[in-house]
Amino acid sequence: MTETINIWCGETALYDEARPHPPGILLDICTQLAHNQQPSVVVDLGSGTGLSTMIWAERAQHVIGIEPNVEMRVQAECQRVACSHGERIQYQDGLSTQTSLPESCADIVTCSQSLHWMEPAPTFAEVARILCSGGLFVAYDYDWPPTVHWEVEQAYHDVIARFRRIRAERAIDRGVKSWSKENHLLRMQDSGQFRYVKELVVHHTEEGNAQRFIGLTVSYGIARYLKHGYLTEQEVGLDYLQCVAQELIGPEPIPWYFSYRVRIGIK
Repeated sequence: MTETINIWCGETALYDEARPHPPGILLDICTQLAHNQQPSVVVDLGSGTGLSTMIWAERAQHVIGIEPNVEMRVQAECQRVACSHGERIQYQDGLSTQTSLPESCADIVTCSQSLHWMEPAPTFAEVARILCSGGLFVAYDYDWPPTVHWEVEQAYHDVIARFRRIRAERAIDRGVKSWSKENHLLRMQDSGQFRYVKELVVHHTEEGNAQRFIGLTVSYGIARYLKHGYLTEQEVGLDYLQCVAQELIGPEPIPWYFSYRVRIGIK
């Protein structure tokens, strides 16, 4: 567990700069399904640097981000200070399996790009415990990479394939555990904690240049291994991706199209 919690240490600024913000339409969907346009309490599990927490500041009366990584919480707190309605947000140490929150306290519990790091059964049990009756659990992930340019995306996939192979061959992440995103919905169904589950897809547009695309790529986890000398840019093909991205995206921002896969559960 400690290895998983510490996987982003030293990379929080990169994560915050490169990763996308959740789509605004997701808030409309969540509040409609929860039958509550202004939730009293929204809890964001694995809140990271606060990208998925701050979007609720204007819609919810109180937002609680649960994040076990202290560096992530520090980065999130810096962002909160500058956020409109930031006084409605608080961050606290905790796990998805042990939030220390009261029973039935939340109208909505969210989990953005983080459920795959969480032990499924005890996480769903904790979510059900803190959700009020009829409350909504929503876990969402974006597809990697965003739709930008097919040749850039092809080079990206080559980098990720090389990275995964090297990581497995060298057993770099022996203590890090994760669960497949593809089976999130099935695990939610099998948990018995939700009376209704559903999966849907929403889309979101942001802008980015070549530099941000490289930042997004290395934020996949590659940055830490480069820093510690576990691998080189040449080994994973990052040097080639940089050339392709600079040529085909360039320094000026262009539209990036993100697809989000959203799993919802009603308690």
